[in-house]
Amino acid sequence: MNANIGTFDRNARVTIGLALIAATLFGFIGLWGYVGFLAVVTGLTRVCPAYRFFGYSSCPVANP
Repeated sequence: MNANIGTFDRNARVTIGLALIAATLFGFIGLWGYVGFLAVVTGLTRVCPAYRFFGYSSCPVANP
């Protein structure tokens, strides 16, 4: 699979995902915070199925 998540998007997904998971573990938010795992996984793999479905990519285009 080709990566479709750029560097900024990747960093944001991992940071927000970890913050959601931490907030859930410390009891600040409900169990819905575990959705942060999706953000972390897509950030680490650099592949977002929703981006692929809509034909979007936040990766910079490589110049040949």
